[in-house]
Amino acid sequence: MAARSAPSCHLRLEWVYGYRGHQCRNNLYYTAAKEIVYFVAGVGVVYSPREHRQKFYRGHSDDIISLALHPERVLVATGQVGKEPYICIWDSYTVQTVSVLKDVHTHGIACLAFDLDGQRLVSVGLDSKNAVCVWDWKRGKMLSMAPGHTDRIFDISWDLYQPNKLVSCGVKHIKFWNLCGNALTPKRGVFGKTGDLQTILCLACARDELTYSGALNGDIYVWKGINLTRTIQGAHAAGIFSMNACEEGFATGGRDGCIRLWDLTFKPITVIDLRETDQGYKGLSVRSVCWRGDHILVGTQDSEIFEIVVQERNKPFLIMQGHCEGELWALAVHPTKPLAVTGSDDRSVRIWSLVDHALIARCNMEEPIRCAAVNADGIHLALGMKDGSFTVLRVRDMTEVVHIKDRKEAIHELKYSPDGTYLAVGCNDSSVDIYGVAQRYKKVGECLGSLSFITHLDWSSDSRYLQTNDGNGKRLFYRMPGGKEVTSTEEIKGVHWASWTCVSGLEVNGIWPKYSDINDVNSVDGNYIGQVLVTADDYGIIKLFRYPCLRKGAKFRKYIGHSAHVTNVRWSHDYQWVISIGGADHSVFQWKFIPERKLKDALHIAPQESLADSNSDESDSDLSDVPELDSEIEQETQLTYRRQVYKEDLPQLKEQCKEKQKSATSKRRERAPGNSIRLHFVHGYRGYDCRSNLFYTQIGEIVYHVAAVGVIYNRQQNTQRFYLGHDDDILCLTIHPLKDYVATGQVGRDPSIHIWDTETIKPLSILKGHHQFGVSAVDFSADGKRLVSVGIDDSHTIVLWDWKKGEKLSIARGSKDKIFVVKMNPYVPDKLITAGIKHMKFWRKAGGGLIGRKGYVGTLGKNDTMMCAVYGWTEEMAFSGTSTGDVCIWRDIFLVKTVKAHDGPVFSMHALEKGFVTGGKDGIVALWDDSFERCLKTYAIKRAALAPGSKGLLLEDNPSIRAISLGHGHILVGTKNGEILEVDKSGPITLLVQGHMEGEVWGLATHPYLPICATVSDDKTLRIWDLSPSHCMLAVRKLKKGGRCCCFSPDGKALAVGLNDGSFLMANADTLEDLVSFHHRKDMISDIRFSPGSGKYLAVASHDSFIDIYNVMSSKRVGICKGATSYITHIDWDIRGKLLQVNTGAKEQLFFEAPRGKKQTIPSMEVEKIAWASWTSVLGLCCEGIWPVIGEVTDVTASCLTSDKMVLATGDDLGFVKLFRYPTKGKFGKFKRYVAHSAHVTNVRWTYDDSMLVTLGGTDMSLMVWTNEMEAYREKRPCDSEESDIDSEEDGGYDSDVTRENDISYTIRALSTNIRPMFGIKPHLQQKEPSVDERQGVVRGSRPPVSRAPPQPEKLQTNNVGKKKRPIEDLVLELVFGYRGRDCRNNVHYLNDGDDIIYHTASIGILHNVATGSQSFYQEHNDDILCLTVNQHPKFINIVATGQVGDSADMSATAPSIHIWDAMNKQTLSILRCYHSKGVCSVSFSATGKLLLSVGLDPEHTITIWRWQEGAKIASRAGHNQRIFVAEFRPDSDTQFVSVGVKHVKFWTLAGRALLSKKGLLSTLEDARMQTMLAIAFGAVKRRRSS
Repeated sequence: MAARSAPSCHLRLEWVYGYRGHQCRNNLYYTAAKEIVYFVAGVGVVYSPREHRQKFYRGHSDDIISLALHPERVLVATGQVGKEPYICIWDSYTVQTVSVLKDVHTHGIACLAFDLDGQRLVSVGLDSKNAVCVWDWKRGKMLSMAPGHTDRIFDISWDLYQPNKLVSCGVKHIKFWNLCGNALTPKRGVFGKTGDLQTILCLACARDELTYSGALNGDIYVWKGINLTRTIQGAHAAGIFSMNACEEGFATGGRDGCIRLWDLTFKPITVIDLRETDQGYKGLSVRSVCWRGDHILVGTQDSEIFEIVVQERNKPFLIMQGHCEGELWALAVHPTKPLAVTGSDDRSVRIWSLVDHALIARCNMEEPIRCAAVNADGIHLALGMKDGSFTVLRVRDMTEVVHIKDRKEAIHELKYSPDGTYLAVGCNDSSVDIYGVAQRYKKVGECLGSLSFITHLDWSSDSRYLQTNDGNGKRLFYRMPGGKEVTSTEEIKGVHWASWTCVSGLEVNGIWPKYSDINDVNSVDGNYIGQVLVTADDYGIIKLFRYPCLRKGAKFRKYIGHSAHVTNVRWSHDYQWVISIGGADHSVFQWKFIPERKLKDALHIAPQESLADSNSDESDSDLSDVPELDSEIEQETQLTYRRQVYKEDLPQLKEQCKEKQKSATSKRRERAPGNSIRLHFVHGYRGYDCRSNLFYTQIGEIVYHVAAVGVIYNRQQNTQRFYLGHDDDILCLTIHPLKDYVATGQVGRDPSIHIWDTETIKPLSILKGHHQFGVSAVDFSADGKRLVSVGIDDSHTIVLWDWKKGEKLSIARGSKDKIFVVKMNPYVPDKLITAGIKHMKFWRKAGGGLIGRKGYVGTLGKNDTMMCAVYGWTEEMAFSGTSTGDVCIWRDIFLVKTVKAHDGPVFSMHALEKGFVTGGKDGIVALWDDSFERCLKTYAIKRAALAPGSKGLLLEDNPSIRAISLGHGHILVGTKNGEILEVDKSGPITLLVQGHMEGEVWGLATHPYLPICATVSDDKTLRIWDLSPSHCMLAVRKLKKGGRCCCFSPDGKALAVGLNDGSFLMANADTLEDLVSFHHRKDMISDIRFSPGSGKYLAVASHDSFIDIYNVMSSKRVGICKGATSYITHIDWDIRGKLLQVNTGAKEQLFFEAPRGKKQTIPSMEVEKIAWASWTSVLGLCCEGIWPVIGEVTDVTASCLTSDKMVLATGDDLGFVKLFRYPTKGKFGKFKRYVAHSAHVTNVRWTYDDSMLVTLGGTDMSLMVWTNEMEAYREKRPCDSEESDIDSEEDGGYDSDVTRENDISYTIRALSTNIRPMFGIKPHLQQKEPSVDERQGVVRGSRPPVSRAPPQPEKLQTNNVGKKKRPIEDLVLELVFGYRGRDCRNNVHYLNDGDDIIYHTASIGILHNVATGSQSFYQEHNDDILCLTVNQHPKFINIVATGQVGDSADMSATAPSIHIWDAMNKQTLSILRCYHSKGVCSVSFSATGKLLLSVGLDPEHTITIWRWQEGAKIASRAGHNQRIFVAEFRPDSDTQFVSVGVKHVKFWTLAGRALLSKKGLLSTLEDARMQTMLAIAFGAVKRRRSS
């Protein structure tokens, strides 16, 4: 079936007719190579007038609306519209992307401008605030952002003569911006009495702070500083749309159709009136001018581009023309010549030559044109109009033959019959009229079968039948010429259609997606000879299908370029070209058709070219003829890693439960236990869904991951060390090229990547904020500075990081399908590859984006699923392993050859200095030479190959290999079964680590007197583990079914195992051979217990709510416990073996007598007095406190009590292991909490002597062994992550001052408004003309005095905030009395060895000279200062930082900000606008003086760290839920600081961009209570005091 694959031919964009002149300005320039750059629709065009050639930039996904040229005139920046619009910087010579800037603007990018040296780019958005944004475009990084204006901004420019200054203008405003730190501060231009306040459309900056701007009324306004100094009146008769500065002066162009040239002082040189020239016409309006030397480029509203040579100014040369504004729907091709005809709502019909790429005729009609057709001999051209009439013209001279109006609604389609005798005219009133051509177009028939408007028509080759499509998607047939409907399918079957332009019908079924009934395909045209079909749709996409394509959802190639809907598409008469027309972008695209045979030649000649447009992916639906996916891969693709509740959700959930908890905590809660546990050993390795996650470190230790733990295993000592920074499943791991740092990525709502040191096990950097759900692959660059990561969100986002700084460098959408692997190019740090389901992509970094190209398979193969990839010995060579067992060899992006390497998928590859090693599902490790010519050696992973004395047991031969790594003379292999093996080069294999295979693990039992335990899992194995130093699996046995519980008999000789099919068996605990088995139940056995003492009885609980009691000696069932309403979860015996305690899924706690099983009711007070042989119950008064505040969301699944009855360990659904003091009475007991498991903890058990705790993770399949540390032993070690859910709120302990300060809410001066109506005008507003309201004495924004409503905030006057108010000459601040001490602290400092004091009050920083008593002031703040600090580093002498109050964090001038200034000369060095809503309450410099720490007054009390000289925010995180009073860096550190406040002290570390915190613990001091801390001092050694 041919339609299953995309056609092998191709389209290449050859020419675009048109230029975007409407709604855009200043978008036409000369490049350095004297080419002309502009844009139309979604394409950037570089046109060479000398060669009459066009090049296209097609990196945008929607209409381009703005363009800026780099000062060196080679690079171009373009901005587009869209929901997530982006900016592309591209090279006009190679038309390749250099950088992509994204993720900031919404709606669209209205203006762009480069600064003088081209390093920075400013952009203006189309959002409601018209955000202004400054970029370091090479790095793709935003430097600063601020709200631009409440109304549209039309132009923005850098002041080329002053650094860090910009000017923007727009609707009724002009603003002068200053960039300082990360703050953009605007000052509004003052129009004063010199000119009227009006809309400014364009501007240019000149020397001496002069700015020239073009206004809507045709005047030019000249600004000096921020004041209007003069106007040049009547420069143009109407609005000035464009102003272009060059060496000789300025050129302006306006709506009056004139171009004016001015010299450098804006004295007129000359005027060129385009309307008067020979090409001119009435209504010509200039939108863009560019003046270079003696050439002037002019772009007009009506999509023309003129080039004027100044000497012959009345003979402009028309370079390009296109249709004007209005939808473009009509398209027809000439039957014998390479001509295309288009007609548009601009009422013009135009004829284009496809060979000369030029307009050869144009004629204006009375009405908008909606369709066109040329008759078979090419003499008549018929045009259907919007008013229901149609006109026929002669093609050669465009004279009218006839004009007929029979209908009232628009004519949407018309066609001549192949023999030329009839014209069929389809109308929107759902009729088709037939006219006789020879009878001067007399009506000869009509077809009235449709119920909706007619969309498409086709004649049969013999002109006897007509088929129509209508708006309902119905396809109807009529007999010609009368118009009688044909209903018999037999009659139609044999008809051959002269053309195929219908969108419905069997032959074109495949153009519709599989599951859609939408009518978004506007036009189709079939090429019978080439057997291809071209379609045009509402999304701006042109597609090529095979013809005929019968099955829905056929494969296609797609081409983008048009931005909005493509209204029509046609093949040229000789099928050389495809012509497509865009509705809203009213442009005409001409595509060259490249048939299959030519495609092969084209590849070798110019790979660049043929791939520039393979943005044309193949289609979306999967290829049906690909072999089935391997079962393992199939399983893996179905894993989504989505969780109902993520650990990140805990704080919110706790907030919601606050009320419940308040009521419950009236009783004094039980203290947390004194004991703590420490992770000692983990059995398990995550191999079932991860690959290449196992490495040697520098010193030969082995690093890998399981559950939420990064493990470093020392094989000599058989010990493990753990990185416990993650809080959920780790999915990927990679090692730094120096083999000392490791990066791991985890699951989470906002998943993080941790980079940590394998020696110290400390995090170096934590990266988050750009992935969702989880991170599935990571890789370091060869220099180790960058890291790339791939997410598991729907678009599998790829992010490139500078990990030390924690910065995102670039981001891109990876693929719709899962990506398994990402690899950075070791030779070129900007390149990388991703491989995954049916895809191999080659990426390169471009600024803030990544540009990907699909691997080109050609005839060599199919698009296979790739499971692993590595780079070879040059930057061009890459190798990938497929799901079918081949290794693909790639050069650049082309597949060169494939080599069969394994049976079944190749899961892992590793590159060596000379050669490669691969591992596959077939359990074989293969060594290859450096070109994959020969396989040098293979190792099969078999039990027979295990080295003598290797600990542990290999479960099966040839396990699927998931990870391979080399080093230290060995090959390290990780298998799907959770084993890690070391293969010696000579052959013997050593087993190092193993765990359970895929499937949940629930059953756990510890031996009554030996340090061993048994586990049973859904992977159908029963295993015995040694918990003593050898840490290995002692025995394993396969079961016929999976199991969920097991138990040792009291003498340790027998082991009972409950299986999932309702049977259970007893086995010999040493040999694991069967002793006896029973099958009495249908549902799975959930718990199984021997009675204590002699072990006479065995209680077996099942999911069908019964407990069977068996006599072990006689092997008979002696009793059944009935009465539970739900499945049984836990059972425990009492010491005498007479009573059973039972928990059920309905949270019932029941008691039964043994051995008969009679139900007993025991009052809760009595339960405590009973001596229980074991306690694994999670219900009852004794353990009421183990249920968390959020008990509805998460279950406590298991518990176990130590034999001394002191400590209760629990495991829950969120993966926490907790220790409580027993009995835990009262709700929400305090606890110690440990994270290592990722998903639910299914079981916890203490060993017989309480020295260890063993825990099982359900889906992470790991068995973790923790050592129990008694209270006394603990003080030697700092302890980890132990904190209760709830901080102690019981005690008051506030001083009245502190209470008051905690409750102050700061009002913001900038927003407080005047309640009483004011008369007159504030002095600093007097230069403006008073508005009507103001003349009546009402300040704008406060409503007229009659209204009762409260006054609104003044809207317009906030623009004066942040300006120095113009001083009234005779007031100068001389002395300030007062110091702000009531709610601030640490805000008085000595400077200059005690000569001066610096402090603050109100919004003023004061420097007070002690000797003279004189004061000097810093007055740049516009609201109360709340904090002040002085930089202590000798490099930054007398540098002060002050933080102020402000309103919401919208980065505008009223947002809270921190000013860094020089105390001596009062110069502002940097302004940091921050997202701390309400205000900044504490600031502190780091030891080197380069970093600044700030704390906000927002509800989360956010802590932020800045690089203040650049104004860059490094890190930010919520500080604490209560007020933080002070935060200070340690005097010797740039990464560690302490924050104190209401009832807390926190110790913080900066890792990359992440802030990690630990709470201060008072545990070792007797009876110390956490109090409210108000200050910090650092001791000489690393101890801290706080008071």
